[in-house]
Amino acid sequence: MHTLWDERYALRTDHIGSSAIRELLKLTSLPNVISFAGGLPAPELFPLEKFKEASDVVLSEMGERALQYGTTEGYQPLREMIAHNASKYGIQISADNVMITSGSQQALDLLGRIFINRGDRVLVESPTYLGAIQAWNAYGVKYVTIPFDEDGMQTDLLEERLRTGLKFIYVLPNFQNPTGVTLSRERRKQLVEIANAYGVPIVEDDPYGQLRYEGDHLPPVVVMDDEIRAKEVPIYSGNVIYTSTFSKILAPGLRLAWVVAPEEVIKKLVQAKQGCDLHTSTFNQYVAYQVANSEWMKSHILAIRKTYKERRDIMISALEEHMPDGVQWTHPAGGLFLWVTLPKDIDTRTFFKSAIEEKVAFVPGGSFHPQGGGDNTMRLNFSNANPDLIMEGIKRLAKVIEKNI
Repeated sequence: MHTLWDERYALRTDHIGSSAIRELLKLTSLPNVISFAGGLPAPELFPLEKFKEASDVVLSEMGERALQYGTTEGYQPLREMIAHNASKYGIQISADNVMITSGSQQALDLLGRIFINRGDRVLVESPTYLGAIQAWNAYGVKYVTIPFDEDGMQTDLLEERLRTGLKFIYVLPNFQNPTGVTLSRERRKQLVEIANAYGVPIVEDDPYGQLRYEGDHLPPVVVMDDEIRAKEVPIYSGNVIYTSTFSKILAPGLRLAWVVAPEEVIKKLVQAKQGCDLHTSTFNQYVAYQVANSEWMKSHILAIRKTYKERRDIMISALEEHMPDGVQWTHPAGGLFLWVTLPKDIDTRTFFKSAIEEKVAFVPGGSFHPQGGGDNTMRLNFSNANPDLIMEGIKRLAKVIEKNI
């Protein structure tokens, strides 16, 4: 219904819509629905006792500082810890190359705020992370898309797309959301070389990098980019902006993430963030530092990997047992998701309601394609439900699919 308020909103709100996933989560919260829809970590893995201990330490020993306003860049020891951990991968950065954000979603929004003019082109994989699409739509972006296969973004098609003039390239190289696919080492190298040749920056979004369940670790794109720089450069000044988060290894409710970038980019992001929220929660940063800056974190991440690997394997086994012919899925080496593809004439949105009636939920794949397509696909999350619910949920989902094929 048209109201007086419709004439008062800024023009940019014409490009803002509700998150398809957030809307779906309202339905998945219905009683007894087994949800594979959200990208939710397993709550039983949240380190509650560690948070209690850390909160006590912070409040008793540094409470007046932790409850005060903080710097926009973020808590210095936390930024130094992130820089130190990055150095283990071979990238030379300091705290001056790091800014703390209120979740990765804020990082994506701030990047849109400082880089995207209306009509600018950004290259994304198709499908790609829905949150990035939602963050950048408000700035009037135009998307240039590139397909994927089992080795990730098809970088052999990259050069012809770069000729259209791009503001930056957005990539999730590790266990991509939504497909679960990983960009191969060879393609990472090709991506870096082509982007540098054309002078186009890369935004590397890496929320799942520590959640690998099989295979060898692959160097981040930001590291591969740094390796081609002159060795005499003392700190990072490359072509890649890197983002990651504590949401998947500690808890998403903290709303803590970070950006690694050249100092001049960090300064511009700081200016944008000052107009947004002044700074990320001081208290949360102090607590996260106490929890994360310990040897305990290594065993905690191993426990997360063990649990999620088990759930991934159970979901794949259940898919193999119950899905009808003509249904295919990815085999992610890590992360939280796998991607299901149905025959081309099937639209997964048409039977979502039937799935809810069967008490199982997924995310239709079309939402992840900024230029349309993917109607015969769906994203499934395996991290949140326990093994018994995964098996039962896939059985229910297979029943719905069989009726619609």
